[in-house]
Amino acid sequence: MSLGMFVFGIDYSKTSKLTSLEATSISRMTESPFVPRENLFEKQRHFQSIHKHIHLKGPMDKITSVAIPVALAATSIVLIARGIYNMSHGIGKKEE
Repeated sequence: MSLGMFVFGIDYSKTSKLTSLEATSISRMTESPFVPRENLFEKQRHFQSIHKHIHLKGPMDKITSVAIPVALAATSIVLIARGIYNMSHGIGKKEE
């Protein structure tokens, strides 16, 4: 059985008529890949051979993984403390 006749777990060599969904899935398989296959295999070989952690290596990773969550946490703590202070002193109450 050739690989071209076996797509998405369906053996097309045994079927005489294809449904429109199956015909569409076959036509999608003829599209060329976005990245050349050799480059993809080279990158896979490189990243699969690394045994250390590869996260937080670049300078932008520290900004998105550390600085932004710390800033959000600090802002929320300040706003919660301000709200507790205002509630305990009666500041900002609506007068009816």
